[in-house]
Parts: sequence; structure tokens; C-alpha cells
Amino acid sequence: MTNKHYAIIGGGINGLAVARQILLDFPDAKVTVFEKENAVAQHQSSHNSGVVHAGLYYEPGGLKARLCRRGAELVQQFCAENDVAYDECGKVVVALSKEEESRLDTIFQKSLANQVPDVRMLNASEIQDVEPNCIGTKALYSPRTAIVSYGAIACKIAEEIKLKGGEIVLGQKVVRLTEKNNKVSIHFENNEHYSTVFDYVVACAGLQSDRLAAHSGDIETPKIVPFFGQYYVIDEQFKSHVKGLIYPVPDPKYPFLGVHFTKRIDGQMTIGPNAFISFGRENYSGKKFNISDIYDFLTYKGFWKFSSKNMPAAMRELRTVLSQTNFVAEAAKYVPSLANVSVTPATRGIRAQAMESDGSLVDDFVIRKQGNITHIRNAPSPGATSSLAIAEYIVREVMTHD
Repeated sequence: MTNKHYAIIGGGINGLAVARQILLDFPDAKVTVFEKENAVAQHQSSHNSGVVHAGLYYEPGGLKARLCRRGAELVQQFCAENDVAYDECGKVVVALSKEEESRLDTIFQKSLANQVPDVRMLNASEIQDVEPNCIGTKALYSPRTAIVSYGAIACKIAEEIKLKGGEIVLGQKVVRLTEKNNKVSIHFENNEHYSTVFDYVVACAGLQSDRLAAHSGDIETPKIVPFFGQYYVIDEQFKSHVKGLIYPVPDPKYPFLGVHFTKRIDGQMTIGPNAFISFGRENYSGKKFNISDIYDFLTYKGFWKFSSKNMPAAMRELRTVLSQTNFVAEAAKYVPSLANVSVTPATRGIRAQAMESDGSLVDDFVIRKQGNITHIRNAPSPGATSSLAIAEYIVREVMTHD
């Protein structure tokens, strides 16, 4: 594995983490990262909640559970070693009804199986000991859940890659990979191809991962269907009403976590995100639309099957998209003192959600090796938390396995 030339497609936190891991494990290797933007971490890596997930929700034994737990430890260690801000502010997942309490008990059992540190259940009065303004009938408390800036971590990793002799090529969009005689060629959008061939390529293309994989000879599905999530910052005077993170109990029938309170590493308090179909895979402003992205999901039978199964949840989410008042009201169910708080739009994230043709959402991480090319096909939340562990897994297990 040493003295080989590796290419990483995508300069988000996952691509950068893989490049760094190769250089850590094989210091003599040559590593080149290709990023289509003019800076690293311009997409999901810098448009997210910043939460370092502890591993509460994930199916024990799955890749998500394993890599989230390992990833959370590695992120904490990386931040400590590189002087990156890290705030272990804690998180409560709050039930408001008997039905939610029973779902919360299931999450608690998963978190114990996943060995989430110091997690415990709180009764109604104990919730106020952690979050004085929060109401609920029962809550799951994860005191070790933390917040960071993944954009800042990604930039720090990029610096380390360069210090270790790796190269980061910006402003080059890779659209296809071809393999011949165990060597991989890289093809750019403008019909050019990179003059060097590579021994191994890892594609970490996020929102474009399905397209790059399919154009490079991998299977068509799962396809990426983009969902946006809008965050709002609450009025500065009210940010002390919430100390850390307050989440609802997720509905297992619907894949998104619901509107919640998230403290940011800069000290601001946000409410968000909602989850609704995005009219562009990279439409962060919400003001544009991309015809080919829209065509992609409208002509995908999986999208229509998903939509028909999730209409009530979609209508609930649409109300929060159309009205800030409805958005705040959803969050105020947990913190009534913030029922009338004013909010301003903040980060808008776009989730690269992998969807099968039967309308089911791919829950676990999907990492596929084909010859000397490895594609990350699905790495939604906790993808950023898990990034350093995903890198270990790819470099130490996937790439060495034939």
C-alpha cells in the first residue's frame, strides 16, 4: 500500500479525512484530493448542526452505530490536539406522551447497546435539573453529546494533509472514473482527464455521489434525493433559556429528527431543522432551482413511493417551511417560554438522502468497492461525526479487502 498514488474525489470532511488517514497509515504514499469548489468543505460539511452525535439512535451492530461511537471519540481527540473549539453541552431527547415514552425506551436500549457513555433516563421533574425551561413527561439524557464546527475541523484536516505532503486540487469537477489494468483515470467536466493515473481512488462526492458512481460503472441505486433543512437563530436575549440540545423523540415512520434546539459553537441558539424536498442539490439559498436535479427526483419512482407513504409528515413539515410561526410553535412545545421568540434565518443544510427504488430510505452508511475504486454512496447524519472513523474503516478494511 505504500509508494502508491491515491486520489480522493471530494474535499468535504469525509474526503479530507480519508486523505489524512492514508497519509497517517502510509507516510510514503502520494495523495491528491480533487474538489470542484474553490475551497474545501463548501457543502454538507459547513451546512449542518455541528452536533457530535453520541450514538443514541442507531441499530446496534450496524456501521452507523460502530463508526459514530468511534468517530465521536476521534473528533474529541482531534479537537483537543488541534486547538479546535469543542463544547460538551449535553443533549436531552424529550417525550411528550405515553406513545413517545415507549419509543424513548427503545432508543435508550439502543444507546446502552451502543455503549454511549453516561446516558440515563430522566423523569419529568429531573428534566428541569438539566434544562430548567424544558417540559416533558420523560427524557433521555446524553451528557457527553457535544458541538463543534465541522467546517473548522475540515479546514484543519486540509492543513494537515498539505503538511504531510498531500496535494489538494481545487476548482476541478470530476464526473467520471475509469479503470484499466488496475490503474484508474480521472475525467473532468470539460472532457479533460488528469494526466496521471492512480492506483486507487476513493469517491466522497456527497450530494453528487450517485451520479459519479453511476457514470463510473457502479450500480444506479440508491439514488440521492435532496432534502433541505432550515435553521433559525433565536433572539440573542433569549438564548439562555436553553443550555444545550433539546430534541423530540423521532417518529420511526419518518426518517428525520424533527425541529429541535441546538446550541452552536459560537454560543448562539438555533431552532431547526425542518425537512422538505430541495429544488436543487446545492440550493443553499432556497431562492434558486436546478431543473436537472428536479427532473432527477420527479422521474424516480422511488421518490413517488416515498411521498405516498409519508404524506402526513410532509404536510407537517410544509407548514414549518411556509410559516416561521409554525416553526417556532413546534419547538415551543418543549420550551413554552420561547413561544413568541423572534428568529432570523441561519444555515440551510441539504441532506444527501440515499433512496431505493421502492421508496425506502437507506438507513446505514453505504460504502462500495469496485475494483480499485471505492464509492461512499450514503453517509448522512452522523456522517460528519463519523468522518474520521469512516476514513479508518475505508483505509484499513475496505481498501485492503479483495
